[in-house]
Amino acid sequence: MSKRIGFALSFVLAFSLLSIAPSSADEKIKPQKVNKSIKGERCKPTDAIGHAPTDVLIPERVLTPREMARTMKQIVLDTNCGDIVIQPNYRARVALTALNALIRGGFYDMSLCHRLTTEKLYVLQCGDPTATGRGGPNFTYGVENLPELVDGNYPEGTVAIANSGTPNSNGSQFFIVYQDTTLPPSYTIVGRVIRGIDIVKMIAKDGTKNGSGDGAPKQVIAIERAWIR
Repeated sequence: MSKRIGFALSFVLAFSLLSIAPSSADEKIKPQKVNKSIKGERCKPTDAIGHAPTDVLIPERVLTPREMARTMKQIVLDTNCGDIVIQPNYRARVALTALNALIRGGFYDMSLCHRLTTEKLYVLQCGDPTATGRGGPNFTYGVENLPELVDGNYPEGTVAIANSGTPNSNGSQFFIVYQDTTLPPSYTIVGRVIRGIDIVKMIAKDGTKNGSGDGAPKQVIAIERAWIR
C-alpha cells in the first residue's frame, strides 16, 4: 500500500485531468523489440519490459534549494534512442526530492515510456515500470510549482509530474511536452529538457501503435538508466 510522504503539499484540483491521468487497461504494452525498419531510425533494440516497481525508501525531509543545486544539476535519461537531459526547476522541492530518491534507487531503470498523445495534447509519458499506465512507487505526494491557466502553459520541453486527479496522487510518472500544450494547471513542473527534445519529437512523428492520438508509442523508447549529475 502506498504511503503519502509526510511533507506532501496538499492541493485540491479544480479541473479535469483530460488525458494525463493513468491510462486504461487496454493500453498495456507487451514486451517487444524496436522496429529497426522505421525510416530515420536512431533507436537501438532494448530489453526493457513491464515489471514490478522497485520499493524505494521514502525521503525523510525535503531537500533545500541549495542542496538540490549542488547535488541535482541535471537529470539524465539514458534511453535506447539517445540521452534526454533535464534541467531541474528547484521550485518543485517536494517533487524533486521524490525524484532524487527514485532515480538513485534505480526505480526508472529499464522502464518503457508507455504513452504518447498527438492530438491537442503533445506529450510522451514515462515513469511507470509496469508499462500499464497505473504503476507507481510506494509513496505519493502533492502538487506544487503550477503554471497559470493560460494558453501554452506547458510549453515545449516542459517536464511535469502526471497524477490521477485526486489530492496527493503524484508519484513516479512524468510527461515530456514536445510541442506547446495547454492543460489545466494541475501538474507540477519539475524541469525542462535542455538536450534530446528532438528524440521525443522523433517518437511523436511516428505516432502510436494503434494509430490513434493516444496510445503506446509505435517506436519503442525505454529509459535504460536514469541518473543525476
